[in-house]
Amino acid sequence: MLRVGVTGGIGSGKSTVSRRLGELGAHVVDADAVAREVVEQGEPTLQRIRERFGDGVIRADGSLDRAALAAIVFPDRGALDALDAITGPAIAARVAEQRSAGPRDGVSVYDMPLLVERGLWVHEHLALVVEADAETRVRRLVEQRGLPEEDARHRIAAQATDAERRAVADVVLDNSGTPEDLVRAVDALWSQRLQPYAANLVSGTRSGRPELAADCVVEPRPDWESRAERVVARLAAALAPAGVVTEVSHVGSTSVPGLLAKDVLDVQVGVHHLDDVDRDDVRAAFAGAGYVFSHGIHSDTPHPHGADPTAWLKQFLGGCDPDNHVHVHVREHGSAGWRFALLFRDWLRHEPVERDAYAAEKRRLLALHSTTSDYVVAKEPWFEGAWQRANAWAERTGWRPR
Repeated sequence: MLRVGVTGGIGSGKSTVSRRLGELGAHVVDADAVAREVVEQGEPTLQRIRERFGDGVIRADGSLDRAALAAIVFPDRGALDALDAITGPAIAARVAEQRSAGPRDGVSVYDMPLLVERGLWVHEHLALVVEADAETRVRRLVEQRGLPEEDARHRIAAQATDAERRAVADVVLDNSGTPEDLVRAVDALWSQRLQPYAANLVSGTRSGRPELAADCVVEPRPDWESRAERVVARLAAALAPAGVVTEVSHVGSTSVPGLLAKDVLDVQVGVHHLDDVDRDDVRAAFAGAGYVFSHGIHSDTPHPHGADPTAWLKQFLGGCDPDNHVHVHVREHGSAGWRFALLFRDWLRHEPVERDAYAAEKRRLLALHSTTSDYVVAKEPWFEGAWQRANAWAERTGWRPR
């Protein structure tokens, strides 16, 4: 099941997006609706709210006075945090129950205003942020919901900023235009990314890169680091319960600012023992995060020539997202292959001359080889010399893997 978290500031239009995704076939769970359910009369959460905030937030009929509670918590961060601590566990349990009821081969949408604030985005395959500028949102809240302007501004200020949401967003939908514009954007996202992504998860198919080298290798892109940070965070969260991971790092050419590269993010997962990757819970964690094992790749090319090949063993996985190609290299912590991945990255980051020399070699090979596969193989001789120069740099500077 493809998990999509939908969020946005109050008044941004995220509910409109979730509703349209539901019309297209997604199984939608609305956090606001769940939040209302867990504070209904007879629910233990309501009693805890009463104990914390007093009888003034309870109506004469015993139901929650939402306006009175909002007047207390939205201007006061401490009070809002206290409310979240009461309602959060109950909401999480019910959300999990409702999401598990969705079809295993479909798209599960979690409409959650606090997806960013609570760090829940790391458990979603994609985070979708709906945006509209603050003044537009204030106007909508006043005109469409009847909120006093001061109340509307308090609610907006209590949530994450636009910059904080964009930092974790895989998709940003601009809702500053017409409702029809927003629907068209959602429909395009559904057909071009969400449906193919969900199909890849079901079939266990990793997304493919272009085979023509000229189409695959591109100039540096400003979003590589932010995309990689999200991949790293999600993998770390998914694998943490297994207790086998030592670190998750962005490596490879896309981790070096200013270096042209294949538009494929390389991520290294360091593990205590490579055999741990064959455990059922570890394999299930990778699959749940959206990564598929490749059974034909089990090692890197040893360096220097003649080195022990067992020190370069690894497990290799590819991501299922058709719009974000990711290669995951699982290596044993402390192995030669693990060390070189980190050294190569740091060496090129700190030595612009070497970075530029590598870029020149890439351009030379692109002119000679038309396919990505041939291009990758042709780079290996250059790596032998790079391994020697990188290690000399490490000795000279005292570099150690972090």
